[in-house]
Amino acid sequence: MIKVSVLGYGTVGSGVVEIIRENADIITRRAGEEIQVKSVLDLRDFPDDPIQNIIVHDFEEIRKDEEVQIVVETMGGLHPAYEFVKASLESGKSVCTSNKALVADYGPELLEIAQKHNVNFLFEASVGGGIPIIRPLKISLAPDEIMEISGILNGTTNYILTEMTEKGSDFDSVLKEAQDKGYAEKDPTADIEGFDACRKIAILTSLAYGKQLNFEDIYTEGITKITDRDIVYAKKLGAKIKIFGSSKKIGDKVSAMVAPKLITGEHPLYSVDGVFNAILVKGNMVGDVMFYGQGAGKLATASAVVSDVIEEAKHVNVNMRTLWDYEQLDLMPLDEVSFRFFVRVKRGQEIASAVEKAFGHVTPVEAGFTDEFGFVTEKITEKAYEEAAGQVEVINKIRFDS
Repeated sequence: MIKVSVLGYGTVGSGVVEIIRENADIITRRAGEEIQVKSVLDLRDFPDDPIQNIIVHDFEEIRKDEEVQIVVETMGGLHPAYEFVKASLESGKSVCTSNKALVADYGPELLEIAQKHNVNFLFEASVGGGIPIIRPLKISLAPDEIMEISGILNGTTNYILTEMTEKGSDFDSVLKEAQDKGYAEKDPTADIEGFDACRKIAILTSLAYGKQLNFEDIYTEGITKITDRDIVYAKKLGAKIKIFGSSKKIGDKVSAMVAPKLITGEHPLYSVDGVFNAILVKGNMVGDVMFYGQGAGKLATASAVVSDVIEEAKHVNVNMRTLWDYEQLDLMPLDEVSFRFFVRVKRGQEIASAVEKAFGHVTPVEAGFTDEFGFVTEKITEKAYEEAAGQVEVINKIRFDS
């Protein structure tokens, strides 16, 4: 029997316990051995829940418990999650986590500790929730050189942009609706400013290339500047606005960013709407592979966590090496990256000639607004865009996914 301790009895932690208990038979068959939750760490008591019988309040009880072979971290945040995970690995226990902040900040270190102690550190649920992406990237796509990763990595922002597109609503109204429905947190900053997606693309890119990409180094732009007018223009272009976390191999460097982008109907992720997420991976041999599903939610995320528990149960005292070194990935400067840009500028006298002088040849987009002028540029570098934008009064700009 494999005994497990769960750190944190919140949404995901309670889901992990529920799945291990409800699907005990199938999990036993697939793991080759019975898996049992021996203890759950939480500061709270749960007198009306059967879990109360195995609640502990001191992590040291778990660390010192030689029967516990796998620790599941679902506390969230960096501290004390980092300290507890590190101590568990050093005590010879495998760990799996859904904590993207922990993985993005400490991935190489925790993987190295796991390898040293012949245990495992797995984190399938840290990026796509219930969408399997980490293991396929490490195993199924191992023969390929990864050329590009592009993903709708946050359900909250995808829901907001979908509602704005389908209902013509403004950003603030849809955000409030998303909060009322429980799709957005009371403080939605991490989602709407792109920070959540940034950590996720940092993890995926680090795994794809085996080197560390610090999320702080990734250009990140949220969706707070997207307006109902942008949506109108997008429809005129036969496009939708989605926020992507993306990385792309360009020569011997990698370009990475999080930003809203325009995509047209032929794009594989065009029809990914609502709270759903999707990740497109391009390998140099396999071509395009897409992963689609619920990127969050109690049981979806917990299912991914339990898949790691099963994998660790099958590899007791056998480290499954993950290539992710401390060496920093060679990131392409943002100034050198090229896109086509959709741009809105304030209308004034001779605006068309002023735009052409600044940007060169552009394609106007008429959406019926008399106080502004919308247009699409040719493919230009970020540096060239910034220089041109300084010569006119820009309202907003959105890149085309290329």
